[in-house]
Amino acid sequence: MKRALGISLVVSTFLMAETGVLETITVEGETFSKEVKDISGEELKSADLAEALSRQSSSITMIRGSGIANDIILRGQKRDNINILMDDAKIYGACPNRMDPAITHINADNIESVKIIEGPYDVEHFGTLSGLVVAETKNPTKEPNGDVNLGIGSYGYRKASASAGGGNEYIQALFSASTERSDQYKDGNGDTFYDQLAKTTTGTYQYKTDDLRAYEKKTFMGKVFITPAENQELRLGYTLNRSDNVLYPSRTMDADYDDSDIYTLGYSLYDLGTLSKELALEAFYSTVEHPMSNKYRKTSSSTSYTVNKLETEVKGSKLKNVMDLGGGELTYGVDASKRNWDGKKYTYTIATGAESGVTRTGMPDVDTTNKALFAHYDKTIDRVNVQAGVRYDDTDIKAHRQGVATVTRYENDYEALSANTIVTYKATDNVDYFIGFGKASRVPDGKELYGATKSTGILEQTTNYETDLGFRVHYENLDLKGKIFYSDLQDYIYYNATAQKYVNIDATIYGATLDASYDIAKTWTLGYGMSYLKGEKDTPLAGQTDKDLADIVPLRAVTSLAYHEGDHRLKTEVVAAKRWDNVDSDNGEQILGGYAILNVKYNYKVTKHFDVTLGVDNLFDKTYAVSNTYKDLSLLTGTDGDVMLINEPGRYLYANLRYTF
Repeated sequence: MKRALGISLVVSTFLMAETGVLETITVEGETFSKEVKDISGEELKSADLAEALSRQSSSITMIRGSGIANDIILRGQKRDNINILMDDAKIYGACPNRMDPAITHINADNIESVKIIEGPYDVEHFGTLSGLVVAETKNPTKEPNGDVNLGIGSYGYRKASASAGGGNEYIQALFSASTERSDQYKDGNGDTFYDQLAKTTTGTYQYKTDDLRAYEKKTFMGKVFITPAENQELRLGYTLNRSDNVLYPSRTMDADYDDSDIYTLGYSLYDLGTLSKELALEAFYSTVEHPMSNKYRKTSSSTSYTVNKLETEVKGSKLKNVMDLGGGELTYGVDASKRNWDGKKYTYTIATGAESGVTRTGMPDVDTTNKALFAHYDKTIDRVNVQAGVRYDDTDIKAHRQGVATVTRYENDYEALSANTIVTYKATDNVDYFIGFGKASRVPDGKELYGATKSTGILEQTTNYETDLGFRVHYENLDLKGKIFYSDLQDYIYYNATAQKYVNIDATIYGATLDASYDIAKTWTLGYGMSYLKGEKDTPLAGQTDKDLADIVPLRAVTSLAYHEGDHRLKTEVVAAKRWDNVDSDNGEQILGGYAILNVKYNYKVTKHFDVTLGVDNLFDKTYAVSNTYKDLSLLTGTDGDVMLINEPGRYLYANLRYTF
């Protein structure tokens, strides 16, 4: 069976090499970017953007941590190795153990499209080492509009959301809100989080009861656009997220709540003369509170429990100018941001609400301050398009309190010069070839410097030297894109479970992707996406022997067949992955079996304003896992001993009713 699955993946890759990108992905503008559209319309199961993207792009895999608030891997990279933005706001979570990864603070309901840049081909934003994910939220319009959605699904899932907007030529506004909740899902074996944890450990990290809800989540978004003059625009935005009692069975604690508030401001002036097509100021401010505790675990008592409360605050601004120069377009500007990350751990007494035994060494009030200059130039000469970018960063990281006993440095300064070039040759009207070279760096974060058991506060910044090479074939009924890449990672920041700290290593990641979309007939569309990765350390870590890099997902493919006729749409989808046997066993990963699951979704537009969607994921109720157990995140007992693998949901049924106007 395992051999057959691997063969089917490879065979399907070559059989589909004459077809094209997943149905909802179109390649626009930059050669190395993808745009995922209609996230809110296509992904109706939950507000979890990580799950939505993993279904829409073969390059993205989800890291399962809970029923919601999951993370992503983009071409073998996660954490600060990829950049997450909502509009122009850089997003961070507060939990060092990624219970609230950056992407979970972006609600899928509010998204118009998601732009994905693979590789170091971005100079406008701080920290784009190996990829960038930008979620563009819905904008207000002049026309009155709105929608109401009601959703229901397996395992007690319930959801309601609504939005309304409109305006005139001077001011437009959009407001949306949602609420959702779910019980613990069951995997293909019929096991809930409670059951999976009970089978993994017999210790006190088990849940006290089996009837805990998996999560509750409420969101709100408001945007107001003002046009004070014909060539000016003011943009104001606010996003609120409130998640309560989120279970994380593979961690030592669960989230009491995750509260985030994100404020954005943009102001643009257009057509100021020959030296400026657009002069834009973007600013943002965000706060996140994340208290996690063991109150649902057997480690707590009837009178008290342990709380680890983390908070992060980020503020940033960017001023950029766009102008025509030498037959091309030049963009240049300045960028600055400051992040504070702080936390405390204490014992909470239930009867009195008192906090005792407070310690503050885990995250010692860390400031990360960045200042940067950037420029980007884009020019087309006959059939050749050239894009080039450069960025200079000056970053200071300082801890304002004493950390763990092994910390010897509390302040680090980093400078970096990043640059990239992309050349696209249009061989014919329907065939393009492209090549890209890029260098980018990212600094360590507070957890990597100070958060591990034996942290020293001493780490170099990581630098990525990458080459990408590919082609695109595009006809009226066919879109096919293939790409290979090679990434040389110098001073890559990596967790060493033997040493119980993050260290710098040298490593390489290389791989290939193939995306295709083919209109078989007027009413039928075939879609395909494939991703293959390989990652290795140059030498094993100190005290270890394994050269495999963690989080390097195996060969993965998504094949879909969609029928669309009149008011009816039917989509079947097979998601398959090869056996995961190239694992970093020294640092907690384990061999995972391959899988192939079938998803089916049907949508019927009942009237002009009303439609209904019915769907089933994992139709045959398979037991499988998509993310591994690298010890940088998946600690179970608070030591470097035990890890827990979380299985994906079994058969999942859902329905959604939507009214639009």
